[in-house]
Amino acid sequence: MLLIGCLLACWWIYSPPDLSSPETFRQTVINAGWLGPFVYIGIVALSVVISPIPGAPIAVAAGAIWGSLVAGIYSVMGGFIGSLVAYYIGCTLGRSTVYALTGKLIYFSKERGELYLGWLIFLTRLLPVLSFDLMSYGAGITGLSLPIYASATLLGMIPSTLLLTYMGSAFTIGLPAGIALSAIFLILLVGLPWGIRRYNWFGMQNIIRVE
Repeated sequence: MLLIGCLLACWWIYSPPDLSSPETFRQTVINAGWLGPFVYIGIVALSVVISPIPGAPIAVAAGAIWGSLVAGIYSVMGGFIGSLVAYYIGCTLGRSTVYALTGKLIYFSKERGELYLGWLIFLTRLLPVLSFDLMSYGAGITGLSLPIYASATLLGMIPSTLLLTYMGSAFTIGLPAGIALSAIFLILLVGLPWGIRRYNWFGMQNIIRVE
């Protein structure tokens, strides 16, 4: 795993993929040939560890390339690997390193116990209310149990990831469902963070703080 990570890092530095648009990303993956899925999984993992890389548009583009199910499997693999790397960085290198990588500080409270925190992580994976990478770093900094964190992350990200890849595959064949799902997804992206800030839904502001 370490060797693969080093190779991906070297490849990223010396030959970074063009992520300026879904079409150029699609062409980058196709040009990689049989290595395309590995390249994609590596990019998704890096998108969790490195904040400026957008994760959702990449998953949508993958759905257009491989179809919703195959792209969903690749996306879950990459996202889960990246989340474990971010957790490990937070756990071992601490808050100052996370701030250097993201420009933000995140604080978790264990006041209601680790299981409650695990449910909140599951919720933020299931619904896009907080940054994927920040939640991963925060869980590591707090020292949340790895089994709780890993299971909450994996189970929560599967439905949302499959939704994104389905949107990509639906657009390629012009399904009205793809357009409808995109509209719902955008409403959730705007509405849920607003509700959490305004009304403190799920008591999230008492448990998670981002500065």
